[in-house]
Amino acid sequence: MAETKKAPAKKTPAKKAEVKEAEVKEEATKVEEAPKAKKAKKEKKVEAPKKPMPTEARATATNVRLTPRKARLVIDQVRGKDVKVALGLLRNINRAACEPVTKVIKSAAANAINNFGMDEDKLYVKEIYANDGLKMRRYLPRAKGSASGLVKRCCHITVVVKMR
Repeated sequence: MAETKKAPAKKTPAKKAEVKEAEVKEEATKVEEAPKAKKAKKEKKVEAPKKPMPTEARATATNVRLTPRKARLVIDQVRGKDVKVALGLLRNINRAACEPVTKVIKSAAANAINNFGMDEDKLYVKEIYANDGLKMRRYLPRAKGSASGLVKRCCHITVVVKMR
């Protein structure tokens, strides 16, 4: 019994080229899609929600060389008033605390106008307070070579202005 061997079917070079071209095109489309997906993710990160505009502005003066108790006497007079009215009152009060309180109110109003675009005529003093600041401890000479303590107090003045 003589068996004849059949020669294996040969693939033509044209079919091989077509298969290779199809594979190359598929890979190229995959490569092109990857950067597009990355760009889409980046675009989503850029779109951030807008923050609401602040409705109040603040200013603080730290370590003002004035006792908090004396500052509070003046501060209580201007709390809740319009900024222009408060500044007018401070011009006519004869206290040492008027000058630093005036400066802080003007600073808070300037912050509101320049930084947040608020209307100058509608501003009022929402909050104003004086907290304890630095306490400098000194000695005062007394009779017979003794000494007594002396505390020189400072305060922090904070003002918050808001639009009506």
